[in-house]
Amino acid sequence: MTHLPRLLLCATLATAALASSGCIPLAATGVAVGTMAALDRRTVGAQAEDEAIELKAANRVRSAGLQGRISVASHNRRALIVGQVPDEATRQRAEQVVQGIENVRGVHNELQVGGRVSLTTQSSDTLITTKVKASYVDAKDLQVNTIKVVTENGVVYLMGLLTQREAERAAQVASRVGGVQRVVTVFELISDEERVRLDRAQQSPTTPAPSPASPSGAR
Repeated sequence: MTHLPRLLLCATLATAALASSGCIPLAATGVAVGTMAALDRRTVGAQAEDEAIELKAANRVRSAGLQGRISVASHNRRALIVGQVPDEATRQRAEQVVQGIENVRGVHNELQVGGRVSLTTQSSDTLITTKVKASYVDAKDLQVNTIKVVTENGVVYLMGLLTQREAERAAQVASRVGGVQRVVTVFELISDEERVRLDRAQQSPTTPAPSPASPSGAR
C-alpha cells in the first residue's frame, strides 16, 4: 500500500474527531463519514447536492427544535439519518424534515429511540470508520473512494454506487473490522457495464456521467 492513502486516512481521522464530538454536524464535514471526492462515481453535481443536503438537514433539524443527537449523511441524493432521539414521534418527525429537503429522493431512517451515546463511544465510532476505510485500501479489490462509511454506536452503514459483487465484498470486509457490531448496507446497485461507464467518466471529468436514477434500497 502506498503512503498517500494512509496519509489521507490520518487526515480524515483528525477532522472526524471534531465532528464526532458533537461540535460540528457530522455530515457537514464530509470527512467523518469517510468520503473523499477523488474517483467518486457520483457526478460533481451530485456531490455538491449531497453536501447541500447535509448542511440543510443539520440546519432544519436544529430549526425544528428536535431533541436528541441527529446526524444526516447523503449519497447521490439519498439521505441516511443516524443517532439517538427521546421518542418515536421525534424519530418520525426527523424523517419528515429530511424528506422535505429539496433534491432528497429517498430517506433511510436509522435513528434509535434512547439516550445519547457517550463521547467515548463517539470516538470509537470515528476510529472504526477510519479502520474500515483502511481495510478497503488493504483489500485492493475495492475502490475505497466509492464507498461512504458512517459508524454509529458500533454499527457501520455503507453507502455508494456498487455492483453486487462489490457490495457483498464491502460488507464482508467491514464486518471483520474490530469493534464493528453490525453492518448495514444502503447501496445503490449498478451493473458491471454501468460501473465501467462511471469509472471511465471519472477519468474524463469533462464528460461526467449522469447519476443512476433507480436506487436498490437498503439491504
